[in-house]
Amino acid sequence: MYSQIAANKRKTVFVMLVFVSFVALISWIFALYLGGRPTIFYGVVAGSVVYALITYFAGARMALAVNGAREIQKSDNPRLWRIIENLSITDGLPMPKVYIMDDPAPNAFATGRDPNHSAVCATTGLLDIMSDTELQGVFAHEMGHVKNYDIRVSMIAFAMTAVISLIADVILRMTWFRDDREENNNPYVMVAGIAAAILAPLVATMIQLAISRNREYLADATGALTTRYPEGLASALEKIAQTGSVVRRQNTATAHLFFANPLKGHSLASLFSTHPPIEERIARLRNMETHA
Repeated sequence: MYSQIAANKRKTVFVMLVFVSFVALISWIFALYLGGRPTIFYGVVAGSVVYALITYFAGARMALAVNGAREIQKSDNPRLWRIIENLSITDGLPMPKVYIMDDPAPNAFATGRDPNHSAVCATTGLLDIMSDTELQGVFAHEMGHVKNYDIRVSMIAFAMTAVISLIADVILRMTWFRDDREENNNPYVMVAGIAAAILAPLVATMIQLAISRNREYLADATGALTTRYPEGLASALEKIAQTGSVVRRQNTATAHLFFANPLKGHSLASLFSTHPPIEERIARLRNMETHA
């Protein structure tokens, strides 16, 4: 468990290095397109790093806001609050902020940059169909993400995606609206700029895929060990498999945060889903119970 936490911290550094390298590459192409001035290159890199840091520190609030989550107190939903409070005590973690998302699809997610700045969210659909034992299993999984520092890597991925998408959009706009008669219009640079802008979203997706499927398996295992009852989480997954987990607000930038894939099946992003098949997750949990 502790080795996985250390691996997640190393993964954060690796993802950051990949991001900076890719931003530097497309910034260099961007600078060439505008005449090869080094000040443009340094300006774009510096601006991207600053924007990424701002997005990272504000990422949890942004992720909650784009999904329409509202913060609650204990009096608003004592049942949910009590379950999360008990899990926090069991895991030895600070009590996270608690949110509810008005959506009929049963789903949940955790966000934040570390256990001291974490939040968990449940959809109204999840609260409606889950028993207390199943709800405990779901949030033991989400608290597992907090405990294993998955949420930090997720926030990095969220920030990187936002920056890369912004740069790609600027390059495409300048490419299409740039006057062909302007000086320094090198057709090769123009082609490279368009290619970089087209590839940028794919690179952003790969950054999200750096949050591998193994983190979901690990969070399942962590949750099962916390509750000492793998069947509770397995039963919750079975209900989600039957009802579906697709939420109304489709957002690919935050999809990797959710307990189950929140995107529609025909979405291109679903082909690169960081969520393993629910059936496989259930089988692993049942296997844990068999060998307990």
